[in-house]
Amino acid sequence: MEIRNAHPASKFFPFLSWFGLVDKSTLKDDFFAGITNAFIVLPQGVAFAMIAGLPPEYGLYTAIIPPIIAGLFGSSMHLISGPTTSISIVVFSSISPYAEPGTGEFISMALTMTFLAGLTQLALGAARMCAVVNFISHTVVIGFTSGAAILIATSQLKHCLGVDIPKGESFVHMWVNLFHAAPETNPYAVAVALLTLGVVIAMKKIRPRWPGMLFGMVAGGVLAWLLGGESQGIRVVGSLPSHLPPFSLPDFSAAALSNMAPGAIAVAMMGLIESISIARSIATKSRQRIDANQELIGKGLSNTVGSFFSCYASSGSFTRSGINYAAGAKTPLAAVFAAVSLAMILFFVAPLAAYLPIPAMGGIVLVVAYNLIDMRHIRAIFRASKAEYAVLLVTFFATLTVKLEFAIYVGVISSLILYLNKTSKPMVLSRTPDPASPTRSFMTTPDMPECPQFKIIRIDGSIYFGSVNHVEHALQEMDEKTPDQVHALIISMGVNFIDLAGMEMLMHELERRRAKGGGLYFYRLKGGVYSVLKKGGYIDVIGEENLFHSKGEAIRTIIGKLDMDKCRRCSSRIFTECANLPYDKDLAATAPEKGSFPLTGLP
Repeated sequence: MEIRNAHPASKFFPFLSWFGLVDKSTLKDDFFAGITNAFIVLPQGVAFAMIAGLPPEYGLYTAIIPPIIAGLFGSSMHLISGPTTSISIVVFSSISPYAEPGTGEFISMALTMTFLAGLTQLALGAARMCAVVNFISHTVVIGFTSGAAILIATSQLKHCLGVDIPKGESFVHMWVNLFHAAPETNPYAVAVALLTLGVVIAMKKIRPRWPGMLFGMVAGGVLAWLLGGESQGIRVVGSLPSHLPPFSLPDFSAAALSNMAPGAIAVAMMGLIESISIARSIATKSRQRIDANQELIGKGLSNTVGSFFSCYASSGSFTRSGINYAAGAKTPLAAVFAAVSLAMILFFVAPLAAYLPIPAMGGIVLVVAYNLIDMRHIRAIFRASKAEYAVLLVTFFATLTVKLEFAIYVGVISSLILYLNKTSKPMVLSRTPDPASPTRSFMTTPDMPECPQFKIIRIDGSIYFGSVNHVEHALQEMDEKTPDQVHALIISMGVNFIDLAGMEMLMHELERRRAKGGGLYFYRLKGGVYSVLKKGGYIDVIGEENLFHSKGEAIRTIIGKLDMDKCRRCSSRIFTECANLPYDKDLAATAPEKGSFPLTGLP
C-alpha cells in the first residue's frame, strides 16, 4: 500500500499520512489481524513479564499501551511493539542487583528504566541520529530474520509437543532438551497443533483474504475441548487480570535515575536495532519505505508514556509483527485493534481466554516463522555474490548462537568488512585508444600497443587511507613494466572521494614523475574531489593547466611535452595527433616498438 499525498502536519502527526487510506476494506483486514494478534500476545506477554522479573500482568499491560502509541507515531504499517525476550532479559539483569524481582521496588525501577529509555530514543530520533541503521544492509536483515525465525520456531516446539524443557537455554541446548524430551511427547497437544497448522495452511490456499490464523486458533481450541483439555495435558493460558493498565509513577530519585541509566541506554539502543531491523525485514515483503528516525520517535513516545501506565520497556516484536503482516493488516490501525482487543479480552472475557490452548498458538507461530524466511532473496543473494552470501550466513548463525542484539552487530561488522575490502581495492587500469573506434575512445586490452612515453590510467573507486596502498602498488607495477612512460594521465571520473592520505600519495607520484622529466595530469576530475584538493592547496602543486575536461585537449597538450627524438623512432603512433609528428622510418626499423602498429599515411 503506497502513501501518495502526505498531510502537511504529518511531520508531527505521522498517522495523518496514512489515515486517508483507511476504508471499509482496510478496517476489516486490520480488525481481524488485530484480534488474531491479541490472542497471540496473551501467553507471550505473561512469559516475557516473568523473564523480566515482573508480575505476569505487566507483560499484558506492555502489550496494550505501547503498540497504540508506536503505531500512530511510527512509520511502519505493520510493526507492532510490545514486550520482547531480549528487552526482558536486559530489564531483569539490570535491575536484579538492586531489588528483588517481583517486588514493588523492582517494579518501580523497571518503570524508571522504561522512562529513561524512552527519553533516550526520543532524543536520538529528534536529532535524526538513526544513520547507524543505514549500516544494517538488506543481506544482514535477511540473515537476521531467517535466524530469528528458526529461534521462534524452536521456542514453540515445546508447546506443540506438550513437553517441558528448561527456560533460558541456548539454541543448541533447546534442541538437545527437545530430543531428550521427545519420548514424553503429548499426542493430544500435537493433534491440536497440527490441526491449527492444517487449518491455517488450508485457509491460506482456499480463502487467502480470510483471517485463517483466527480460524486455526478456534479450530485448535474446539479440538482441545473435545479431547478433554487440561485433563489430557493440554496446557492453557491460565487466569488473567480483568482490568485495564493502572496509572503508575516511575521512581525519579537521584539514586534510581543513576542506577537505571546504563540499562536504559542498552534498552534504547537494543530497541532501535530490533525495531528498525524488524520493520525493514517486513518492509521488504510489503515494499514500504521506513523512516528510521520517525520509528525511533514512535518507540520513544511509547516507552515514555507507557512508563506512566504500568508498562515496562517495549520494542518491535518479531512474532507479532510477522503475524500482523501475514494476517493481512493494511495500516497501523491493526496495532490499535490488537491493543483494544486485548484490553477487551482482559476486561470482559478473561475467564474464556484463560482456556485458550497453548499448542494452538504454537502452531500459529510456526506458520509465522516459516513465512519470515525469504527463500527468494536468499537464492538471489547466493547467485549474485558469494561474499554477500557469506555475510548472510554469518548473521544467520550469529542469531542462533549469540543474543539477538549482538547478532545484528556481528552482521553489521561483517558487512562493513566486506564493504571496506571492496573499496580498499579500486580498479586501476591501463587505457589506450581503440583503433577501430571513429572517436578513438579509450579501451582496456592487454595486447594493445601503448605510447612509450605516455601512460593513460583509469581509477574507479575512492582514494582514501584504506585504498592508498593498493593504488600506489598498482601504479608502481605499471611503472616497473614501462619505466619510460614518465607522463601519466589519470582518468578521474570514477573517483568519488579522496582524503589526506590519498592526496599525499598523488603528490608523491607527481614528484616522482616530474623528477624523471614527466608529469601527472587529470582528466574529468569530479567537483567534490577538486574542492578537497583545492582547499588542501594541492591544486596549486598540480597546476590548473594540468587538469582537463576534454580528452582531445589533454592528449594534444601532453603529446606536446613528449621527447620528440623518441617520437621520431616510435612506430606505435596510437593517437591521431601522432600523424603530424616527425617520423624516421630507418630509426624505427632499428628500434621497433613491441606490439606496435603503424598508422596509415605515415611517411
